Amino acid sequence: MLSAESAALVRATLPAVAGALDEITTRFYATMFHDRPELLDGMFNRGNQASGAQRRALAGSIAGFAGALLENPEARPDALLSRIAHKHAAVGVTDDQYTIVHKYLFGAIAEVLGDAVTPEVAAAWDEVYWLMAGALISREALLYQDAGVQPGGIWRPWTVVERRAETPDVVSLVLRPADGEPAPRARAGQYVSVRVALADGTHQLRQYSLSSDPGGELRRITVKRVTGAADAPDGEVSTLLHEHVGEGDELLLSAPFGDVFLDEPADTAAPLVLVSGGIGCTPMTGILAHLAAVGSTRPVLVLHADRSPGDHALRADTRELIAQLPGARAVFWYERPGSEEPDARTGLMDLSGSELPDGATVFLCGPLPFMREVRGQLLSAGVPARHIRYEVFGPDLWLPDTAA
Repeated sequence: MLSAESAALVRATLPAVAGALDEITTRFYATMFHDRPELLDGMFNRGNQASGAQRRALAGSIAGFAGALLENPEARPDALLSRIAHKHAAVGVTDDQYTIVHKYLFGAIAEVLGDAVTPEVAAAWDEVYWLMAGALISREALLYQDAGVQPGGIWRPWTVVERRAETPDVVSLVLRPADGEPAPRARAGQYVSVRVALADGTHQLRQYSLSSDPGGELRRITVKRVTGAADAPDGEVSTLLHEHVGEGDELLLSAPFGDVFLDEPADTAAPLVLVSGGIGCTPMTGILAHLAAVGSTRPVLVLHADRSPGDHALRADTRELIAQLPGARAVFWYERPGSEEPDARTGLMDLSGSELPDGATVFLCGPLPFMREVRGQLLSAGVPARHIRYEVFGPDLWLPDTAA
């Protein structure tokens, strides 16, 4: 609970802190990585650092948590904290690292804001930080316990037993535990981290959704090759997986994490709507595979948008799984339609012509602009915000209000 004295100081200084968060987080990361370069080796995504995505996500989480505390000093913004805790557990964050972050973050705040950071102001924001850190540490401890691993000890070797090209820029890898031990429990919709050594000796990791039924001894990840834009290089890990990893090779995978998963009984009658764009289809295919594996009869509506049928990764798998589910149907949108899907709709996803089932739980995944647009359509169609669950690939730069 945030004290009344600290709440008053945080409220008074939040505009100044929020306005300077980009500069603060930029200085924070630069100083921390200069002093502690080991954190950049295998913990932080160099691509997200270069693009600024990571610092924008950190800034948004700090401002979001502080704002929630000001609305209700006893608040614990569950959606925000759960999302961050799962991301932290998936890269092996441990309690001691919060002390390291505190040191460099508050040093950056003092440097950027200067004399405005009085001892009283510093103490108030210190209280906010440790309330947030304490809540995350508790959640992460439970996640590690639930995964059956020691804090930070998330890695196991897995052997690639099959490699399949899905599209010109998407490949699937099927993996089996290399140590002979049983595969860890996973939930449909969750992801794993993959940790690799790059040519320069640096270790990097990325998260990939489980795109097959997570109930067996095999795991499948489906990787889209990230092509660099003007302000960003090609994806380091996706390029390595596409060019250098094949059958018989070993990869380090984390235990499964992710707060967006199918947590309802498989035999429930509640309708389910799976909405995806591009490579956002991967967790949806995992959910469909799980439903098929348990013989579910629940109503399922699959909505997917892509550039063309040839660019639609896991399209054949999706069709096969829908055929196995008596209550499932699909609608596809393609910017460039093809004869492979004669009934598909042309253009971007438009839900105005789709009949959404009442009382459905909606899973949403895809590029951020796609999710913003489609979430607005879902809300306009009468779907309550609390029924829309979304997954973001990479740092979460979008934290919509889920209370409505």
